[in-house]
Amino acid sequence: MTIQFPQTFLWGGAIAANQVEGAYLEDGKGLSTSDCTPYGIFGDIIDRNQTNMTSIKDTAIDFYHRYPEDIALFAEMGFSCLRISIAWTRIFPNGDEDQPNEKGLEFYDKLIAEMIKHNIEPVITLSHYEMPYQLIKKYGGWGDRKLIDFFTNYAKTVFNRYQGKVKYWLTFNEINMSLHEPFTGVGLDRTSSKEQIYQAIHHQLVASARAVKLCHQIMPDAKIGNMLLGGLAYPLTPKPEDVWATHCENHGWLYFGDVQARGYYPSYMTRYFKENNINLEITDQDRQDLTETIDFISFSYYMSCCGTADDSLRQKGNILDMVPNPHLQASEWGWQIDPVGIRYLLNLLYERYQKPLFIVENGLGAKDNVEADGSINDDYRINYINDHLVQVHEAIKDGVELLGYTSWGPIDLISASKAETSKRYGFIYVDLNEDGTGTLNRSRKKSFYWYQSVIKSNGGTLK
Repeated sequence: MTIQFPQTFLWGGAIAANQVEGAYLEDGKGLSTSDCTPYGIFGDIIDRNQTNMTSIKDTAIDFYHRYPEDIALFAEMGFSCLRISIAWTRIFPNGDEDQPNEKGLEFYDKLIAEMIKHNIEPVITLSHYEMPYQLIKKYGGWGDRKLIDFFTNYAKTVFNRYQGKVKYWLTFNEINMSLHEPFTGVGLDRTSSKEQIYQAIHHQLVASARAVKLCHQIMPDAKIGNMLLGGLAYPLTPKPEDVWATHCENHGWLYFGDVQARGYYPSYMTRYFKENNINLEITDQDRQDLTETIDFISFSYYMSCCGTADDSLRQKGNILDMVPNPHLQASEWGWQIDPVGIRYLLNLLYERYQKPLFIVENGLGAKDNVEADGSINDDYRINYINDHLVQVHEAIKDGVELLGYTSWGPIDLISASKAETSKRYGFIYVDLNEDGTGTLNRSRKKSFYWYQSVIKSNGGTLK
């Protein structure tokens, strides 16, 4: 039976400003937290005001200057949407200015216009693993509730600027990652206490809700969602202790979705805060703000893991500590490959929230080999995405309402975790080496033509 996705299904890819744009101080842009983690989000934090060092992220793949070429390639593949992010520091270089940086707004004017020219629907993330570094230096990051107003002002500025042009918005990228990397997530020192981190997260959740309200007011026809890292865990064994430990582990990331989709803190988090002596300042206005809930749930999915009551079984991963699943194979970077997990996760989220879903990141990071004739035969990437999309279609048949699918890194970019170039996700190859050398020329991989055929057939060529 031939696979067919819904006619309204959005096909595309996803990129982030700090991983593709480069031009890190061009046209008035300020320093971001991403600029100050030049070795990746888990690497050393360096105040770039105090050093003359350079980073591969400073230029990245030079999307800032080459975006017309890249958008044309995405259009050639048949994209009906592209997820991008706006660099907050291009709009408000320090984060707390009264007036925005017009040059920054003009760049996104041109980028959005280029996408629309090619009939590509923009899907925009307001904050993707970066924020103005000055907000950390001056206020201590999201630990200060003043940042709620700064973010709200930023959101209002771009909503007013791009109303009528952008229908889909996301607030914070993988908001639940703040628990694992507080500097990247909420601008806190990595030695911060749990109470400090959860308080900062609370401020961010309130800011997200205020942005949702503004979006609804300014753009009634637009839709705004959250963005979760889909940290799906299965019980390692059927032992009741492992099942319960897994239930609690999943609560650790689902609570972000619960607050954003339901409008209040779930009771299990209230108990967790009480038992861990975490006392949050939550005002009556905060509670009112949180009642403005998102229109859809968006998430990333790369792998699953296992949960167990035995903490000694946890292993240090590329991004998170986790318990590996003995029944799954792993990628070169140790990420376990679990296509069925995406079907399970889609069903879990839809049953939990009864809101439309959007897969905004999924893909395989791998080392690519350029053949003598310039071709790149990345069948491993084709197989990975094919197998996941087959399971996505099964979830749709299960009754899940799904808006679309944007593969992570449709063009090679700088990896977030370690600022690597050898870890490639793209259908489009970028000639850029770990040492920063390379022409930055773009070329089509085998997967480019494969994904093109998937989109053209609306899933009909999937196997």
